[in-house]
Amino acid sequence: MLNNQRILIIRLSSIGDVLHATPVAKALKEAYPTCHITWIVSNISASLLKNNPYIDQVHVWSREKFEQAAGKCQIGTLRKLWHQLKTFYKENHFDIVLDIHGLFLTGVIAAYSKAPRRIGMANTRELNRFFMTEQAPPTSSKHVIKRYLSVLAPLHIQAEDVQMTLELTTEQHKFAEDFITKHHIDPQKKLLLINFKTTWTGKNWGNENFAKLIDQLSPDIQILLCGSRQDKEDANAIISLCHRPLFDAVGETSLLELAALIYRTDLVLTGDTGTLHMAIALQKPTVSLWGASTPEQYGPLDDPKHIIIRSTHTCLACHKTKCPKGTDDCMKAIPVEIVAEKVNAILE
Repeated sequence: MLNNQRILIIRLSSIGDVLHATPVAKALKEAYPTCHITWIVSNISASLLKNNPYIDQVHVWSREKFEQAAGKCQIGTLRKLWHQLKTFYKENHFDIVLDIHGLFLTGVIAAYSKAPRRIGMANTRELNRFFMTEQAPPTSSKHVIKRYLSVLAPLHIQAEDVQMTLELTTEQHKFAEDFITKHHIDPQKKLLLINFKTTWTGKNWGNENFAKLIDQLSPDIQILLCGSRQDKEDANAIISLCHRPLFDAVGETSLLELAALIYRTDLVLTGDTGTLHMAIALQKPTVSLWGASTPEQYGPLDDPKHIIIRSTHTCLACHKTKCPKGTDDCMKAIPVEIVAEKVNAILE
């Protein structure tokens, strides 16, 4: 029995993967309401968990700083980060650790806890299994959510619910309402949110394609661009190429403020990136573009309100951050006309 057990979940990053792992916490709490769940996560994704009703404690530990310090051999920073972990474990005892990241680093973090049960996923890389006391059975599903849920099998929890959890506060909803009012977005008209960039250049469709698409959409559809501050130059390029006005939220939102804007939209158009997974978690309709990665592994699961448009190019699913051929041909092969047809049909 896991009632009153203290359980640590390790999934440090990224935005999509952290959200994909949230069904694990929900299944644990529903099976054993009095268990105490702590989640250790990196800075960038931490805000996604802080309103989660199934998690009792969120501990932020910077994988980003650790990897940067390791790459530059900054011994002082590395010692400081390990001291932070040591202090965390002194103050928190855990009975069970679930490593749903599967790296050498997360294996070390799990072992450092000295929890008597440390459960990892099957078929992990980087010698992660040697830090675990138990491993989940292999799963026949390719999808990451079901792979993450497999760590519950050794705890005799059969989890079927794959819905991700992303909770927003009144303050975040107020931000979205104020943004819509400030920018004179008409709440009576359809609103399409476009995320035009991903952190993998090989998953980007390109500024020109998005501009051509926007010009083919119904004039009754309002269009809102979103992205980080680093995407501002590309946003300006798209705006300059288009022959219609656009609303621009690029660089103007936190992660959860962006989620609140997603919640107010009628459709999200994006590649395989965090915005897609936030929209799915918020149960908002999406059209997503796929080439370098696979929707069977990372995309929406069997829901008709999510439309997947996959490249028909012969070179697909390399899972590389940059196109190995330097051409991005798989994404370029997705026709603008097909995407425009899908978006217009949904919003009209």
